[in-house]
Amino acid sequence: MEFARKFKFMFSTVPMLGWLLGTLVAVLIEYYWGYDYISYYLGLPKIPVLFGALIMLKEPMMIPGAIGYDMIVYVIPILLVAKVSASFTNSLAARFEKLPLWVSVIIHLVFFYAILHLWAGINDYRVLIVKLTLISIILTVSINVINGYQGEFSCSHPGFMALGAYTSSIITLVLFVNDKIFGTALLPASFGPWIFPFALLAGGAAAALGSLLVAIPSFRTRGDYLAIISLAFMFIVKSAVENLHVIGGARGMGGQPDYAPLPIIFIWTMLCIWVVHNFVTSILGKALNTVRDDEAASESMTIKTRKTKMTAFMFGAFWAGVGGGLFAHVLAYINPGMFSINRLAEILAMVYFGGLNSIVGSIVGAVSINVLGEALRPLELFKWIIIPLILIFVMIFRPYGLISFKEINAKRLLRAKNNPKNLVKSDPMNTMAKDKLGV
Repeated sequence: MEFARKFKFMFSTVPMLGWLLGTLVAVLIEYYWGYDYISYYLGLPKIPVLFGALIMLKEPMMIPGAIGYDMIVYVIPILLVAKVSASFTNSLAARFEKLPLWVSVIIHLVFFYAILHLWAGINDYRVLIVKLTLISIILTVSINVINGYQGEFSCSHPGFMALGAYTSSIITLVLFVNDKIFGTALLPASFGPWIFPFALLAGGAAAALGSLLVAIPSFRTRGDYLAIISLAFMFIVKSAVENLHVIGGARGMGGQPDYAPLPIIFIWTMLCIWVVHNFVTSILGKALNTVRDDEAASESMTIKTRKTKMTAFMFGAFWAGVGGGLFAHVLAYINPGMFSINRLAEILAMVYFGGLNSIVGSIVGAVSINVLGEALRPLELFKWIIIPLILIFVMIFRPYGLISFKEINAKRLLRAKNNPKNLVKSDPMNTMAKDKLGV
């Protein structure tokens, strides 16, 4: 315990810029020397795609090499660079504090994206994993608005995702692709990337309108009716697209153009997080929390509870539709089976694992479940035993998830941390910082 406290204090003065700089150095080491030198001399056949987890599960004899690779490439460089550069990065962070907050946030996000792009660019498998994880963040954050901040239990997110996926796919295929279902393209393909954002918005709008079929009957009642009606809605949407042969039916719809590269998905994910954060911290978001805690009291305080719940429900459905549109154009193929009960289980697992009423928790849940699912892929059937067991333990010891009821505080996250007074303010029980100040 004492060692952990000393270790934490040793790196407590490192700002976010320091950790980003350390991560950048680690990624550059892997990019230039990971394959030809480090993995070769450690006896690894190739660069580990997910920090060696796949290699360790497939070939246990390579566990020492994979662990050594992670230590040499990631752990030691990140910790060393973060600590050594703390003075420099704190001075930069102090200068950024004088700028408007949104400018500082954009600078940090550009830095973070450069690292992510470089790490993912080592192989195509990483690119796909990062893309799907970012889309999962959109889906998890959006369902948290309904199941967390609104306090309901919705099962209709795969249906909203399907509406967004099919709507945006139809628009791009009709306009920009010579397709066997829709015929000759109506517009030159060069216009596609510029029209694609509007196709995603159309998919989100279709999902929001579809959510009215759930919201109008559900919010006239109370109790578990939303869960039942939303689950029925998901199966109705799935059955409808299976029987609509004009959009491919059960065979699905393929050939979507590649309009969703990693930068585009990253921008949409950051936009979703920002918009949802503003929504849940706005007056409407506070009203939504009040309705969740006590609907009768909210009505007595003149809050229009039904209107508030329907607005939040449509808002969450909109972003699920946008996520579905991105999902369709990443895989370049969709079919009704992709939006079934299995997809619902994944989305619910991510939101409840990460934590309710917390955007940070939604991000942690989406990243954790996606990376864990890929890391355990070599175990095949046993993967679906291990992940549910982990979820069961989380629900027992952390009923609201790993990180719940916690909002993003960008100003505190990005500030300089070279002053021990800041450590005492953020942690009044930090005796090491007090000793350093002589108090």
